[in-house]
Amino acid sequence: MVDETLIASLGFDEAEADALLKGAMGEEEGMESLLSDQLQDLKPGKLIKGKIIGMAGDDVVIEVGLKSEGLVNKEEFGDEEVRVGDVVDVLLETLEDESGLIQLSKRKADRQIAWHRITDSTNEGDVVEGTVMRKIKGGLLVDIGVPVFLPASQVDVRRPGDVGEFIGRKIRAQILKIDVERRNIVISRRKLVEDERSAAKKRLLEKINEGDIVKGVVKNIANHGAFVEILPGIDGLLHVSDMSWTKNVTHPNELYKMGDEIRAVVLEVDQEKQRISLGVKQLSEDPWLHLIPEHYKPGMVVRGMVTKVTNFGVFVELEDDLEGLLHISELADHKVDNPLDVVKPNEEVDVKILRVDSSDHKIGLSLKRAQWGGPNHGPTRGGVDAHGAMGTDKISF
Repeated sequence: MVDETLIASLGFDEAEADALLKGAMGEEEGMESLLSDQLQDLKPGKLIKGKIIGMAGDDVVIEVGLKSEGLVNKEEFGDEEVRVGDVVDVLLETLEDESGLIQLSKRKADRQIAWHRITDSTNEGDVVEGTVMRKIKGGLLVDIGVPVFLPASQVDVRRPGDVGEFIGRKIRAQILKIDVERRNIVISRRKLVEDERSAAKKRLLEKINEGDIVKGVVKNIANHGAFVEILPGIDGLLHVSDMSWTKNVTHPNELYKMGDEIRAVVLEVDQEKQRISLGVKQLSEDPWLHLIPEHYKPGMVVRGMVTKVTNFGVFVELEDDLEGLLHISELADHKVDNPLDVVKPNEEVDVKILRVDSSDHKIGLSLKRAQWGGPNHGPTRGGVDAHGAMGTDKISF
């Protein structure tokens, strides 16, 4: 039915009113057929169909089969063209308000339709696309056909300083939870990014084999080792124990810094944990097998430089990357409480080799035993001195 009083109150002249009535009444029979099923259980909150029968200022007049028409602001149609005679979906909010009009909403109807379309076609774990609308408490609101919540902690692998930088961007995300009762959907971009990176990493890992020689860049340094990027997004761990055959490395920064380019051997590829172990010392043969035992023998007196002083003794560099331990008990004939009372870092000292342990990669030294021969008896290289202590020539590893 058409409410003539409403049409007159909206300020139409007689010709416009006739045209509006004719347009509405011209398909009266078809409209009654369209709306007859929904009239029986019409109630607020119901999604119904209505026919556009005209315009009233900025409002669209819609016939839904009741004694009064409903008005919907044209803004609710967005970019959609408004044409008299079109049938549209609207949400019935109230049957009649104080002015006798039916309250309808196309925007809410569109959202409800979109909600059902999303919930009917997608499940938790599915990937969706949408545009970030705005910031809200705790995260972002994203339009995927319906507004959904993207928690700040799920925006990226590392939480950005300002999630607002994503506003206006189109993103892909994974549905974490669909709450049908509350009509809430929670999504995660982070989960999708992590899964995609993991899949890409797995594909790359399949191309890397134990024993491969790789080049990489030091991206991060920790107490136990250096992380080296050998492929985009693929890092390997170079443990301190695999940096040098001969040097006692206590921290990676003794040898490397961020940005250093290095060559290494792939020691292990753990496909399940997606981890790669690297080694630098394995690029060359272990000098402790032959080279060091052949050139450094117990009884030799050699000259070295103090590199580190600890409470249990002193490390002495015999040559580049080769150190021996001078235990606190071998510093002097008298009891030493503090090694710094006897030697200082960067000081050159003559020491006697007590033992060469190839299995544990250790050389034991003595300062006091080297001095027993007197101050005028220094080390010799490549022979035996007057006291039977052998010298040695420098070797390279």
